[in-house]
Amino acid sequence: MEYLNLEEIIIESNDYTKINEVQNFLIKQGLRFDNNIEYTVALYDNNKIIATGSFDGRILKCIAVDEDYKGMGISNKIVSTLINEQYRRGNNHLFVYTKPSNYKMFEDFGFYKIEEVPNKVILLENDSNGIWNFLNRIRERKVEGKVISSVVVNCNPFTLGHRYLIEKASRESDIVHVFVVSEDKSVFTAKVRYQLVEEGLKDLKNVAIHAGEEYIISSATFPSYFIKKLDEAVKIHTLLDIKIFLNYIVPALGINRRYVGEEPSCEVTKTYNDTMKEILPSYNVEVIEVPRICIGNEIISASRVRKLIKENKFLEVKKLIPESTYEFLISPEAKAIINKI
Repeated sequence: MEYLNLEEIIIESNDYTKINEVQNFLIKQGLRFDNNIEYTVALYDNNKIIATGSFDGRILKCIAVDEDYKGMGISNKIVSTLINEQYRRGNNHLFVYTKPSNYKMFEDFGFYKIEEVPNKVILLENDSNGIWNFLNRIRERKVEGKVISSVVVNCNPFTLGHRYLIEKASRESDIVHVFVVSEDKSVFTAKVRYQLVEEGLKDLKNVAIHAGEEYIISSATFPSYFIKKLDEAVKIHTLLDIKIFLNYIVPALGINRRYVGEEPSCEVTKTYNDTMKEILPSYNVEVIEVPRICIGNEIISASRVRKLIKENKFLEVKKLIPESTYEFLISPEAKAIINKI
């Protein structure tokens, strides 16, 4: 059967009938429709869906072909459509999380392996120099020393808890490399979060701040649609992120210590911390888990700050955040963000 006779349909996010068809099709392929989708294409043969693919930002995902139609170039058609639409939008640097068995197909489209968890997931990008360019950017802040530390933060927004963790690392290190998660999956945008971290730490002279770009993987971005058990997805996401950190970022900067905040409530973060404590020391990277600081009986957290903002309790918010974060919150620039909380 010639796939040229198939009907290609771009599925709008509000076309719930078509979205439901895609969801059911993916289930039959042992996949799930990922929560974060902004564009979906599907191929139909006589009104029957036989292939689909999507993307979110610059990440291609949820690509599947009916078993009866494999080996006919259908997956190439889907991937080509997705890539062409990305290019049309001005997105030239693309990423794919997929099963390692799909590597050859994406390699033919000019994708290169960054890292993988064997038999589970592989992360690819379509720029052979992509991660090396990232490493060259962060190396500009490289400093020699005995204790080279790192901290990874999201900061949605930057709080006194974040400040406490990084200040402790600063006192105990020759330099601290702070990586701010770059994905825009938070109420506070990546740009604003980076600015708040930068402002809140500018007095600490041995702290270097970096955008994590696509190489510090957040749980909000890591796709779990091809992993059957969600708890397994958390573990695999953690392993992939740690492997990139160990194999690329650690040698680029000479990191030998990583600071993390203790996690009493979030199981995802707790799993991440426990996995780091298990793996990193065998690569000569010490893990320092720092207890959260409290005001009253409650720990300081970004989620608590957001809750108080939503309740318009700014006097209480002020106690939990640096002055620079508070100044932003009462500025005109923050109004759109506050309205979304």
